[in-house]
Amino acid sequence: MRRSRVVAAVLASLAIGFGTVGSAQAGVGLPPVVAQVPTQEKVVFITIDDGWYHDPAVAQTLIDKRVPASLFLLPGATSYDTGYFTRLTGEGRATVENHTVNHPDLTTLDAVGKDAEVCGAGERLQETFGRTPKLLRPPYGAVNDEVRLAAKACGIKALVTWTHDFTTWGDAPPPTPQLEAGDVVLLHFTPTLGADLERALGAAKAAGLRPAALMPHLRAAGLV
Repeated sequence: MRRSRVVAAVLASLAIGFGTVGSAQAGVGLPPVVAQVPTQEKVVFITIDDGWYHDPAVAQTLIDKRVPASLFLLPGATSYDTGYFTRLTGEGRATVENHTVNHPDLTTLDAVGKDAEVCGAGERLQETFGRTPKLLRPPYGAVNDEVRLAAKACGIKALVTWTHDFTTWGDAPPPTPQLEAGDVVLLHFTPTLGADLERALGAAKAAGLRPAALMPHLRAAGLV
């Protein structure tokens, strides 16, 4: 029943929003899509996606260096080694956020599919970690107003994409960018995460920036 009410709310919002709001105002009242956080503080934001590869050395680095990190996790990637992530949330400064259940392009799904992916992931992560995620990373960064409507119906306050992807996807890491205040750094739980994280932390230090918790700065910027 709860599911059907969520879907009905999304469809009602679509009907109202697209029936009465002009194109210049489309998206008003929906959760924002954030690729960079407006801030005067010298901070960057470390975000790590998926969760399939559980390197103990990475966890130790995050804990020892007290790196605030937003972990956008797939429930299935946490289920076979939940302790890896509960240690990070318990001993470190990590928070668990929503990355859907199956990592689809949400823009290709109907309202029922969006609900199953976003609300479904939120429910499962809440059961595991005792907290309902308030941030969503849409897989592939694919987002439109229908995705934002579905996210809002699932209790999401902001959709977070990224400024720079530090993930090594091929034989060599990508070029290291010059980081700026408010940048959102994307990493993934892959076998190269340890080296990718060190590159990101080094780039932040070179730019005179420090990693910071994401949600408080979203609030300070008036985005959530």
